[in-house]
Amino acid sequence: MRMVSDRLWKKDFIFVTLANFLIYMIFYIFMAIIAPYCVQNLHTSTGIAGLVSGIFLIGILLGRLWIGRIVQEVGSKKILLIGTSLHLLSSLFYMFASNVLFLLGTRFFHGIAFGIAHTGAGTIAAQVIPRTRQGEGIGFYTQSQIIATALGPFLGILLSRSWGFKAVFWTGLFIALIGFLVSLFISEPTVERSKQLQPKKGLRLSELIEYRAVPISLIILISGFIYFSLMTFLPLYGKKANLEGPVSLFFLVYAITVMLSRPISGRLLDLKGPNFVVYPCLLLFALGMILLGWANSGFLLLLSAVIIGLGYGNFFSCGHAIAIKSVPPERIGLATATYYIFIDIGSGIGPYIFGSLLSFMDYKGLFLLLSLVVFSTLLLYRFFVSRFLKGGMDHEDRSFK
Repeated sequence: MRMVSDRLWKKDFIFVTLANFLIYMIFYIFMAIIAPYCVQNLHTSTGIAGLVSGIFLIGILLGRLWIGRIVQEVGSKKILLIGTSLHLLSSLFYMFASNVLFLLGTRFFHGIAFGIAHTGAGTIAAQVIPRTRQGEGIGFYTQSQIIATALGPFLGILLSRSWGFKAVFWTGLFIALIGFLVSLFISEPTVERSKQLQPKKGLRLSELIEYRAVPISLIILISGFIYFSLMTFLPLYGKKANLEGPVSLFFLVYAITVMLSRPISGRLLDLKGPNFVVYPCLLLFALGMILLGWANSGFLLLLSAVIIGLGYGNFFSCGHAIAIKSVPPERIGLATATYYIFIDIGSGIGPYIFGSLLSFMDYKGLFLLLSLVVFSTLLLYRFFVSRFLKGGMDHEDRSFK
């Protein structure tokens, strides 16, 4: 019987986590400033600004949709290298984005590049993490995204205020270059391939979507719709509500909260099962949105960041762990792509719908409305995911059931 090491912090895990951090740094730096750039420099409406922001996520969706099908055949490292090289090229295009149409095209292409790079990185991470430490390992891996959540928006806003939007684009280009170089040092993981993974003639839905990951992915679709709408328009909300200072710290507080709590939630998921973690996370996310809607001071705004961090921040990684623990090892890449495809759908349409609704209601009313949507995910999880888990999703870790 072949012995498998349970050691988590190996060279490839460290480097792929670093690559993931750099990929997400660009994502969050640009996400934080793209709506203000459109409104202030290109003189667009908030609806168009939301479209420019959201089309990036649609590009990610298309990038993942095809890469998820071939990642196991081509190899996850090759996919990562292709993605990071395209990421570098697309970051260069921002230098020439002087009109809305060109910026839309750049955002769309950049989204495709991000989808390829992130699927490659996420697949490598899932492959090198021991199956017995999947929840804990994914928790640490996604910490890199959380650090980027804190540093990205803060750096983007700081650079745009101090030196202008061009400085933001140059910074993104430099980070993309470092991300490509880091990906060169990652080894191709060794993956056991089952007989079921033989190439088949014709395109089938099962080659694009891992159906066992769909139930939890539906929940993250709705959650991503809300969170990325919040991320896109919170800077404009802060300016309107005279809370620019607290808003600039919102994602830093959010990130610190998730960094401190996510290793605990990941370990609890491994030991106690998903229901023990997911129900409190979704409830806290809804409560955080309610508090954000009623926040009339910096203290309440930052308190909502803490609660949303405990809620959405931990649910995001736990949902990913549920998705990959639901499938055999050779389907991990497709399960990862499926999970992120659904969040890309929600995140892509969210900012546009959010920006359009601002024509009919104010920010606070919209935040309260979205809190009701989060509450609905509790019921969806109960009827579409929790029951499915009881049927037995994991192929190796019996404690997960």
